[in-house]
Amino acid sequence: MNAFEALGLNEHLVQAVADLGFEKPSEIQEKAIPVLLSGTTDFIGLAQTGTGKTAAFGLPLLQLIDPTQRHAQALVVCPTRELCLQITNDLEKFKKHSKNIFTEAVYGGASITMQIRNLKKGVQIVVATPGRLIDLIERKAIDLQKVKYVVLDEADEMLNMGFRDDIDFVLKNTINRESIWLFSATMPPEVRAISRNYMETPKEVTVGKKNSGNVNIDHQYFVVPQQHRYEALKRLIDFNPGMYGIIFTRTKIDAQEISERLAKSGYEIEALHGDLTQQQRDKVMGRFRTKSLQLLIATDVAARGIDVDGVTHVINFELPDDMEVYTHRSGRTGRAGKTGICLSICHSRETFKIKSLERMINAQFHKVDVPSGKDVCRKQFFHFMDTLMQADVSSGDYETYMPDLMEKFASVSKEEVLQRVASLEFNHFLKYYENAEDLNRSDIRGDRRQPSTGGDARDGSRKERTDFNRRDNGYTRLFINLGTKDGFYKASFLQFILDESNLKKEVLGKIDMRDMNSWIEIDKAEAGRMITAIDGKRYNNRTIRMNEADGGFKRPNDEGSGGGRERKRTYAPKERRSFR
Repeated sequence: MNAFEALGLNEHLVQAVADLGFEKPSEIQEKAIPVLLSGTTDFIGLAQTGTGKTAAFGLPLLQLIDPTQRHAQALVVCPTRELCLQITNDLEKFKKHSKNIFTEAVYGGASITMQIRNLKKGVQIVVATPGRLIDLIERKAIDLQKVKYVVLDEADEMLNMGFRDDIDFVLKNTINRESIWLFSATMPPEVRAISRNYMETPKEVTVGKKNSGNVNIDHQYFVVPQQHRYEALKRLIDFNPGMYGIIFTRTKIDAQEISERLAKSGYEIEALHGDLTQQQRDKVMGRFRTKSLQLLIATDVAARGIDVDGVTHVINFELPDDMEVYTHRSGRTGRAGKTGICLSICHSRETFKIKSLERMINAQFHKVDVPSGKDVCRKQFFHFMDTLMQADVSSGDYETYMPDLMEKFASVSKEEVLQRVASLEFNHFLKYYENAEDLNRSDIRGDRRQPSTGGDARDGSRKERTDFNRRDNGYTRLFINLGTKDGFYKASFLQFILDESNLKKEVLGKIDMRDMNSWIEIDKAEAGRMITAIDGKRYNNRTIRMNEADGGFKRPNDEGSGGGRERKRTYAPKERRSFR
């Protein structure tokens, strides 16, 4: 008998699971499915993300649904659009051989009219984010009195995001439900309150210990001075050349700044933040899922609900303020039985948090030294050599060119060929890291340290800045009275100023966008050209004002409308925020 069939699933679901290549149920599936198939037992499942929770509730739900009744029989409520779509996609795969069962994902950022139209066609399972679900209920597109099963997935996340009132509303008004199934990675008091207020003697199943972390994740931490966090981050990325990872920061601005610096250095990275439209967010996530991006950087809010297979590393640029958030961050790797690594960059004053985390998730953290420059170069070198040796040369008409190659290299030894290949591939790394400082020394202080020499590890050109607060002496800051409320996001704004000024991207540094205005770092030699090209132009019936943030540059013949008098300028205040 098939292992899933032994749990009580019907032949259609068992066949669908087999088609997906699953042979043995995960621990949460093994414990949850037999209980949930009864349909009448309230249930609490405590398990980390990536342990197979969707199948644990999705398969029983599909078996309990009555396909002859074309109305909403089950609600699956989850915190984010990404998770909503992921659950719906999984349910579609599970019901491959089951007839006349229909699902619909409803979430903000998409046409509510289209969602209402689909619901009216007859849908038995609705997967929803809380806000859009309430909208649909108020529009009478969903009849709560006919709902039998309510599933709360990642309940702790929903409560952290402020959806307590929405959850209360749904649970108070599903008066004819037969059971509530609550799944959560952690069990804070707010989640316990829901079980106490709305559930009757729930069956509780815990995979691992409560609030525990995934046992497949290796937790490592690095202690560095505050000023060297970015350099430490960069070394960790370079030391893991096959990394496919997510970097977490506390703030949106930090995420954007780090993303810009790494992208400028040649890393395939983009940031997820609140300034992106849903379409832009979908595009970024699409690129990350297809591995067109090596790295994704985000705040906890922006990254909630991200469910991507194969993430090898999670990096905490800073530890979260809320220790339970660490569980959700680290849970983005080590999914579906695979192993993963969670790296945390800490200051010496934060090591007490590591001890707290060890107790909370019942896992040991390993203190590791930040790799030296030589370690990074050595790791990159051998990774390249392994890739070279594994290259597929079975296809392609290489034989045609071999005589010419043999003639070209007839007088060159094998050792010299290897040296030249290594030089082409690693010269930039060697130059960047040749004078790299030992970041593990306890006596180094960023405010006394001289800037490191050498170009960037990826492009070999721009000197690395050791402190985010310090602007390079070759740069100045420009103020412009355009911002996100003018319809710009970072990429479109960058394209706009480059198109208008006819300058190259290489002359720009950091861009800081706000609602009504922005600041642009630019090579001092090119600041005048940009101001002359852009200041005074019109955009959406507004006159663009651009000037040096400290009031240094003015356009030639800069006259206002009142004859020959100099136009009065409004200068931007100096940036008050410092990088943490």
